[in-house]
Amino acid sequence: MGYALRPFLRDAVGGLPRTFWALFSALLVNRVGAFGMLLLPTYLISGRGASLAVAGLVTGGYGAGGAFGSLLGGVLADRWGRRRTYLLGTVVSAIFMLAIGFAQPMWLIMVFAVLIGLFHMLPGPATVAAIADVTPEADRSRAFNLQFWAFNMGSAVAAAIAGIVAEFSFLALFIADATMTGLTAVLIWRFVPETLPTHVRGQRGGLRTVLADKAFLSFVGLSFVLAFLGMQTNSTVQLAMAQDGLRPAVYGFIVFLGGAMIVLGQLFVPRLIKAHKHATVLAAALLLVGVGYAALSVADVTWLYVGAAVIWTFGQMLAAPPNASIIAELAPVHLRASYQSVFSLVFPVALFVAPAIGGWSLSGLGAWHWVLCGLLGVAAALGHLAAARSREDRLVTA
Repeated sequence: MGYALRPFLRDAVGGLPRTFWALFSALLVNRVGAFGMLLLPTYLISGRGASLAVAGLVTGGYGAGGAFGSLLGGVLADRWGRRRTYLLGTVVSAIFMLAIGFAQPMWLIMVFAVLIGLFHMLPGPATVAAIADVTPEADRSRAFNLQFWAFNMGSAVAAAIAGIVAEFSFLALFIADATMTGLTAVLIWRFVPETLPTHVRGQRGGLRTVLADKAFLSFVGLSFVLAFLGMQTNSTVQLAMAQDGLRPAVYGFIVFLGGAMIVLGQLFVPRLIKAHKHATVLAAALLLVGVGYAALSVADVTWLYVGAAVIWTFGQMLAAPPNASIIAELAPVHLRASYQSVFSLVFPVALFVAPAIGGWSLSGLGAWHWVLCGLLGVAAALGHLAAARSREDRLVTA
């Protein structure tokens, strides 16, 4: 069995540079310790007596700060350096994480939430750009697949631990989060050199260049569809399950199942997709996600919801490596982080749009809401196939 496992391990994790593993370790540590903002709404309501409206406003402030922080992080990482941007984000967010735990006035908590969101998101584009900087093109799909795995593994561990810690002290959540964020900064400071190539520093460009790249923007638009469909799980799926009389524990199991599939199966994805073009893999991923959500049009019992969740989660697993690889391929070296920062905006926007539309659509259209989600997935799958040629031409002329 050991001999059979060696080829898999070599294909999944072998041959990647040391700096990548330092970045991987820092991401894993950071996500494992992401306690504070995970339970921010619970803290505000149970620990501070805030209303649902106030808790939602403060949590929304964190998201708004994060959207701006992602854009700022991309610009800084391309102009100032990946390492400096990462360190700035982690050190300052650790300080504000401690501050929000001790803050008393609600307005001050709101301010700290926005600032934490801003500085939390600074390292994201820098991380992706640094991975692309140090990883050969042939290995990037595997590297980004491992990054996706580390993010989800760390998030799953954090979710499991945070609830236990909160039973004893909400303050302990913020202290532990700040400590782990500080440890992340130490790992980056000690083991990650600056990866931005010296020959591209100071080159002109920025968000204006990114927003003029039509091939990239079409990719971002198609990625938004994937994010929008994925956010159905966070919002509309809960409403549909409630309508069908299913208990909240069933929804909790659906969320757990998705995380477990990623943790246990994501490392097998690179070997599964390595012989196929990015556009083909993304088309298959969108098709699976669309079929998964379309299946909810006939789901009314637990096993049907579980089956649908398996289908859409597998689609999301397939999409992660080629998504990141396409960004790295389309972006000029000196603008890698800026490209990533624009791409990252699809997630907070989808997080806002999906619940805003989903509740209205489900109440007005019923099961047809899920049929439309399926058709949207099919349309995006066809879109990736149609856009493949323009992306290939863009790479040839880059």
